[in-house]
Amino acid sequence: MKQKNQIRFVNKDKNQFFPTLKKRVDAYFQEKNLSKNSNGTLIVKTAVLTAMYLVPFALLLWLQPPLGISLLLWFIMGLGLAGLGMSVMHDANHGAYSKNPATNYWIGNIYLNMLGGSTFNWNLQHNVLHHMYTNVVHVDEDINDKLVLKFSPHTPVKSFHQLQWVYAFFFYGILTLYWVLAKDYVQFIGFTRSGVNKDSRAQNAVTLLKITLVKIIYFAIIIGVPTMVFQIPTGEVIAGFLVMHFVGGVILTTVFQLAHAVEGTSHPLPDEKGVIENDWAIHQLNTTVNFSRNNKWLSWYVGGLNFQVEHHLFPKIAHVHYPELAPIVKETAEEFGIPYLENPSFGVALRSHIANLHQLGRLPDLNEAIG
Repeated sequence: MKQKNQIRFVNKDKNQFFPTLKKRVDAYFQEKNLSKNSNGTLIVKTAVLTAMYLVPFALLLWLQPPLGISLLLWFIMGLGLAGLGMSVMHDANHGAYSKNPATNYWIGNIYLNMLGGSTFNWNLQHNVLHHMYTNVVHVDEDINDKLVLKFSPHTPVKSFHQLQWVYAFFFYGILTLYWVLAKDYVQFIGFTRSGVNKDSRAQNAVTLLKITLVKIIYFAIIIGVPTMVFQIPTGEVIAGFLVMHFVGGVILTTVFQLAHAVEGTSHPLPDEKGVIENDWAIHQLNTTVNFSRNNKWLSWYVGGLNFQVEHHLFPKIAHVHYPELAPIVKETAEEFGIPYLENPSFGVALRSHIANLHQLGRLPDLNEAIG
């Protein structure tokens, strides 16, 4: 992995798209006298999704229902897990949930720890590498080759990649399980070796201890309490735990993939000096696609991640404002002759993602083709 400071965006034409857009977005909030952070809608959503995650778990412990009902409750927990990740944790760790940094810190940590993850790694992978260097191979971790999955046209094709459009969703389903079991440690080591993590050895020792303690507490509650305190059969709890993570993993990974791993997005390469000759904001529009902008129910559940164009341009604005900002962004992009990429529905976006997986599984390594 290249260190993040090796890649630079150079806006040689001094394009005024983003300064113009930012003024218009700021004017919108001033004219409406609105905060850029959470509102009543987001607070209610936080309560509903928290209940979707915690209430089924309480019912499992209290009622100890038959296996079928038990698995249904774990399934609902998976829906809550994904919803909290997309709508609450995501905004907070971007500093968008509240104007108070301490509130963002605690909400971000509490909810991500409650789901078994580490905010330290999340902020490096998502906020730094993904948001700054979207779809730049070997830098944006989201498009790195993962075991049997290939998301960039600039990496070698293996024979099994031809079927990745078939098996990809199974691996999406185990992503959050891998996250809580091993990913945080793998990332921590990788980020430290690559220099992305610039903390001292003493700071890293504390961070590693925190990551480990969070996981011990997580498993003690989610597995230990049902089996050891309430005497629910271990096999039943493990089965439900796997169902929860599979549901959450499929939803989380698929929704994130529909913004970048679809047809029409670009995957620019830096030159030998690490320079990408493009304005950073225009790069975001070239690598990001919206979907289902008019579907209010979907927008509510996925935390505005169907408005990824707006999110990548303004990650510190709470997602509840994106539906009103989208027309401003689209009109400004069209005014400057910049494509505003979007798919009209979830179904179209999903088909585009599958087609993209299929295409990438058959492409030659573009580096070799150019050479």
